[in-house]
Amino acid sequence: MNFELSTPALLFSAISLFMLAYTNRFLALAALIRQYIAMYGEHHESGLLRQIHNFEIRLKIIKYTQIAGVLSFLFCVLSMFMIFIAQILIAEIFFGTSLLLLFISLLLSLQELILSIGALKIEISKIKDIETNT
Repeated sequence: MNFELSTPALLFSAISLFMLAYTNRFLALAALIRQYIAMYGEHHESGLLRQIHNFEIRLKIIKYTQIAGVLSFLFCVLSMFMIFIAQILIAEIFFGTSLLLLFISLLLSLQELILSIGALKIEISKIKDIETNT
């Protein structure tokens, strides 16, 4: 395989799109957290507390997802720099590290997605509880 500057450059757009998606998920989650904290201040319901706990876990996962994504981006840049100064072996190591960090970031994103589905199940169960009580 011929390792050239264009190889790590291919990851730039992908990592940038993932970072945008992660930021959007963070902003949406932050808005939900504020909303649920306000609702919990008015009504101390156990369902709201379960949601807030779920949000707290998801927030931590999103933080690590973004950290892995940023590190992936940085290693990709370092790989390009090493190619620029003709340090191909180091560039390949940095590129491999970048790919590994992107993989970790994607796995964390998947875990957060699964927890997000869990949060929706809590909401659905609240509706079912209301329906069975009426």
